[in-house]
Amino acid sequence: MKKLFLSMFVALALVGAARAQKQYGMYAVAFYNLENLFDTVHDEGKNDFDFLPSGSYAWDKNKYENKLKNMSRTLCDLGTDKLPASIGAAIIGVSEVENAKAMQDLVAQPNMQERGYQFVHIEGPDKRGVDCALIYNPRFFHVKKSFLQPYVYEKPEDQERATRGFLTVQGELAGEPLTVIVCHWPSRGATGYYRDLAGRQVRALVDSIQAADKDQRIIVMGDMNDDPDNTSMAKELRALRDINKVGKSDFYNPWWDILRGRGQGTLSYQGGWNLFDQIVMSHNLIKGKANKDYSQLTLFTQQIFRRDYLINQDGQYKGTPKRTTSRGAWINGFSDHLPTVVYLVKEL
Repeated sequence: MKKLFLSMFVALALVGAARAQKQYGMYAVAFYNLENLFDTVHDEGKNDFDFLPSGSYAWDKNKYENKLKNMSRTLCDLGTDKLPASIGAAIIGVSEVENAKAMQDLVAQPNMQERGYQFVHIEGPDKRGVDCALIYNPRFFHVKKSFLQPYVYEKPEDQERATRGFLTVQGELAGEPLTVIVCHWPSRGATGYYRDLAGRQVRALVDSIQAADKDQRIIVMGDMNDDPDNTSMAKELRALRDINKVGKSDFYNPWWDILRGRGQGTLSYQGGWNLFDQIVMSHNLIKGKANKDYSQLTLFTQQIFRRDYLINQDGQYKGTPKRTTSRGAWINGFSDHLPTVVYLVKEL
């Protein structure tokens, strides 16, 4: 396995000439909201009628196949800013996928097949029919367990509004235990209370995982429908801005400074940017960063992933994400969100 890593990962002079002879394995972990990856067939009990040939989007085989092609292009580009094109991301969380059939069709795309990507998907109760899933390269991430932790409403009047749970996948990356929790929290059509509730429930899930295994590395990722400084992330989940203040039960949120310091985001609304698509890490994934100790799996850097093909190049929406449809018309775009990527490194 070591020989595989040495041949497939770039050698990084991370800490100056004194250590430049060392080699490091680099692993890209990403998240992408695929914006309505629906197939063309009705799922019983789901409100997927807009995405049928007879629906408002006239969603037919041609549009679906182009959507799969576009999504696979982006997914295979993730991580390639720092890793060879033949490697890309080891782990990719995704949201807004309809079902396992859509995921099967996605990983069957030729470029996805070349990587050997597999996926974890568990059908959820969302009325619109969209779920989260986890795509992974089994050469690097070894899945051991997965489950869907339900989102539980507190108010009796909300009980009929079933929504997306928290896809939890546990395995091993670079020889270390890693749990990835993929989320798609309630939309901005609901008040912040419902996203705060999601933050509390994911926090409780994390606490239970850490209580069972204090050495477990944990990544929470997803479309949170909130920014890093909203209470669901900053208070309920305890995803902090200052890396030096991250305690053993906290998360580090590198996107806070990117949004508030640089004004960059992953989706555009009324001329401004939000950064809903976040990847946050437990303390044991960042504790070596300050002194450049990469003997254990440690955050190296992060990025909002941008390519010209993901961005409108002209017109009213110039400079914003190029989505699949615009004002109801199919434009063969990608998503209304941009992906995010974190790069983890470990000394070989």
